[in-house]
Amino acid sequence: MLEAKRICKEYPTPSGPLRILTDVDLSLQRGDAVAVIGPSGSGKSTLLYVLGALEPPSSGVVTLDDVDPYELKDKELSAFRNKSVGFVFQDHLLLPQCSVLENVLVPALAAETKVGSDVEARAKQLLDRVGLGARLGHRPGELSGGEKQRCAIARALIHQPLLLLCDEPTGNLDRTTADTVADLLFGLHREQRTILITVTHSSELAARFPVRYEMNEQKLHRV
Repeated sequence: MLEAKRICKEYPTPSGPLRILTDVDLSLQRGDAVAVIGPSGSGKSTLLYVLGALEPPSSGVVTLDDVDPYELKDKELSAFRNKSVGFVFQDHLLLPQCSVLENVLVPALAAETKVGSDVEARAKQLLDRVGLGARLGHRPGELSGGEKQRCAIARALIHQPLLLLCDEPTGNLDRTTADTVADLLFGLHREQRTILITVTHSSELAARFPVRYEMNEQKLHRV
């Protein structure tokens, strides 16, 4: 379960604190899928960073599977985030010097444990699932935009995370490619029963989610 209770987030500025989130509450179970919509600058991405253990809240509590990541020490926090949370961003953030397979294995390499044959087999299975099984040795520069995003999705799922966070995952793609990427995202979400939270400006993508929230005036409202 993901629980967020009375989350507030502020950033210091020369003129005083800038409030981004105010008293945000959210409770989701494994298998849930929600879209978060709202105007630019409303705090949608900040919410993802707080829920994904990247940005501590100014106040309030976040727990994932009964663990408060912000109570962990730095090394424990990094390990928790690497294992329990998957991220897909609008910019795929693939490493240009690494192959497709190596990019998918990056979270496993960051875990400071030897990448076993089982992990590599899982990476290849995921790449087959997203249609890149024949592109294992290619570099990101040799992929289309949709292929890069599919690689990023495989990378996000390598550890079978409980929480999958997507920030405008189809924002840089044409409509047909966006639909293909969305189909893969939903299919893998259902197979792995992740908690899926997707921030999007796309009304077409948002409409595919069973539950939608809007971020506006620092608060999260179900719509």
